[in-house]
Amino acid sequence: MTTDRTQRIQDLLVAAFSPVDILVKDQSRLHEGHAGAQDGKGHFEVRIVADAFNGKSRIQRHRMVFESLQDMMQTDIHALCVHALAPDER
Repeated sequence: MTTDRTQRIQDLLVAAFSPVDILVKDQSRLHEGHAGAQDGKGHFEVRIVADAFNGKSRIQRHRMVFESLQDMMQTDIHALCVHALAPDER
């Protein structure tokens, strides 16, 4: 199930941003026993590099990522660490 969620996150981000680089890590195992993990939602880290982030502030980039994952935030994601970069920043 976790691999499916990780792939789904990646698929949604690829569809939304056509990134030049992307990495999605499931970090749920690091949070076992955490109150937020009790409901079965996971903890994930995303590193995404895309032209869509050019000229955007850090908060704008995070909002863009969270918006593209909105449905999963309700059902599958408890916590999401985002590293959203423009291509010239990597």
